[in-house]
Amino acid sequence: MSCEERLKPSIELGKNGYLLTTKEAETLNEKMEIIKSSNNYQTVFTKETAWKKGDKIIQKDLAETLRRIKENGKAGFYEGKTADLLVAEMQKGKGIITHEDLKNYEAIWRKPVTFEYDNYTISSMPPPSSGGVCLAQILGMIEPFPLDEYGFNSTKSVHLIAEAERRAYADRAKHLGDADFYKVPLLEMINENYLAKRMINFNENQATSSDSIAAGQPLLSESEETTHISIVDSEGNAVSVTTTLNLNYGSKIVVEGAGFFLNNEMDDFSAKPGVPNQFGLVGETANAVEAEKRMLSSMTPTIIEKDDQLFMVVGTPGGSTIITSVLQTFLNVVEFEMSIEAAVNAKRFHHQWLPDQITVEENGFDSKTINELKNLGHKIETRSAIGKVEAILVGENGMYQGAADIRGDDTALGY
Repeated sequence: MSCEERLKPSIELGKNGYLLTTKEAETLNEKMEIIKSSNNYQTVFTKETAWKKGDKIIQKDLAETLRRIKENGKAGFYEGKTADLLVAEMQKGKGIITHEDLKNYEAIWRKPVTFEYDNYTISSMPPPSSGGVCLAQILGMIEPFPLDEYGFNSTKSVHLIAEAERRAYADRAKHLGDADFYKVPLLEMINENYLAKRMINFNENQATSSDSIAAGQPLLSESEETTHISIVDSEGNAVSVTTTLNLNYGSKIVVEGAGFFLNNEMDDFSAKPGVPNQFGLVGETANAVEAEKRMLSSMTPTIIEKDDQLFMVVGTPGGSTIITSVLQTFLNVVEFEMSIEAAVNAKRFHHQWLPDQITVEENGFDSKTINELKNLGHKIETRSAIGKVEAILVGENGMYQGAADIRGDDTALGY
């Protein structure tokens, strides 16, 4: 398919508009004032009255930006009129991105993180995303335990998974960043022997304080608001794609004349060692700010095979909870024998080392489980939805089964 064919539907949507869902209208209303105050002109995302379901947004400026990309490829964005508009917006906001910066930017193809769990082969995103490494670490740490016998969201399974997550996120803070700038010990971090050592102080009867858990020391040998789609075509080609502006509507600044939001991805760097970012994540030198460096993310677009055949395509938005949402969806299917729809919609929980707590969706644990986890030494905090998973499972009959998370406006479609 040509670039023109791929971009045509988006260009048409921009020119002709699209109707808002209830949740889209609610989100725009929540951010209306900050979008207004962040821009010195009237953007298409704000108006005098509240947005409601069925209102139409027309994005002609964005359609023109996409048209320039269609006609000129990379140069349609990083050079020419779009670049002029973006740099003008930078200068207006006292930003530092220049024409030279845009022209010199290059996307990089990287080898995925690939690892085994039981008889499954899992491929996910490498650094500068932490997703694939942390997913491999957590699964590697829990694999020796009979999780299926423990049961879904039981005290024993939650305790085990949370303790593995605690250790993986501690390693994330110390060792993960852009491998072009920092020697990431990727293979060492997912090594079976290293992961066994990380769990050597695991106590099934007691939570480990995060104060006593530091990053491990793998020996180097001589590596919230996000959008995700999972796709399998008629020939069995699978794609798992995650893209993000970081928070909802990014920086809230719309490039005047070009029609797109600027992101606020700088928050994904470790601006200061040990100081948490928007998602409560801490980091060190590996993810420090440097020119031309790519910031660490949690994106975890994942493709899973079983017996050399496609088994699952999965991913989600959710900031620091992306990794654990993908993890639990996979475990719900392969360990707890759920359908893909049940696996995607099941209640989720999350631990990220710091803050030292298990965060669980409202009504995710019963009172007995909560009390038992507290007795083990865990602090429990409740919150609203965790993640919005999109997944495709290949059934035993070879039929594709899609599931779109009830937490969002998401939809599963076949053809």
